[in-house]
Amino acid sequence: MLLPKTDLEKKLHKAKFKRIQSEENLLDNVLEIFSQVDEDFDRIETNVSSSSKMLQNDFKLNELKLENIYHIEDIKNICIDYRLRFLDTKYFKGKLPVEALSKIKQLENLHQTEIKGFKIIAPSKLFKLEDKDDPLLFAPIGNGYFYLIHKWGNDLHPMRKLLMWPFKNIVNLAVLVLMISYVATLMIPNGLFSKSSTNAQFWIMYFFVFKCIAAVVIFYGFALGKNFNPAIWNSKYFNS
Repeated sequence: MLLPKTDLEKKLHKAKFKRIQSEENLLDNVLEIFSQVDEDFDRIETNVSSSSKMLQNDFKLNELKLENIYHIEDIKNICIDYRLRFLDTKYFKGKLPVEALSKIKQLENLHQTEIKGFKIIAPSKLFKLEDKDDPLLFAPIGNGYFYLIHKWGNDLHPMRKLLMWPFKNIVNLAVLVLMISYVATLMIPNGLFSKSSTNAQFWIMYFFVFKCIAAVVIFYGFALGKNFNPAIWNSKYFNS
């Protein structure tokens, strides 16, 4: 039996049909993948922006990076030193980057769980308006431990810890006011209030300057409802 001859036109048509069908299937698969990603990101964004009292996520402990695990006391100390807040992400007014959403999705796929209970470390102003400072996104592991998922934005100013030192407690603030008062007293010209200057006159003037500066600091603190770092690091209230 002789083999039938090859009809090039039919072969060409068949190849074209397979290619088009294959491309359509590929396009459908791609669209389905992107649709699924969009749905996942929408769900993750909802979880991030909503309130959740979850204290623990079902992570696979052997899949967690040890360097990303932090205890609440470590977080508290950093927040107090740098005058930062550690709050639920629902209070965060900045925009969560796509990289953070992607890392959450990767973690969910790796640990086969839906992550909730997100928290963020950031300066107070980031919980009122957008800025470019240094937020860190966490998820609770349990027993007071949190897992660092993503960090974005710029690093904090290297002088921030020193600048926030007076706000750690009332003793630090008092020391700062005493130092400023002393420098301000030294800047007052000799003989401004009398022809001769004595140690007694200097310390009287120092006490007067101290009272003036302390009054301004106290008025500023009470007027704006400010508080010391240990009292605000996990406070959700504006006047803190």
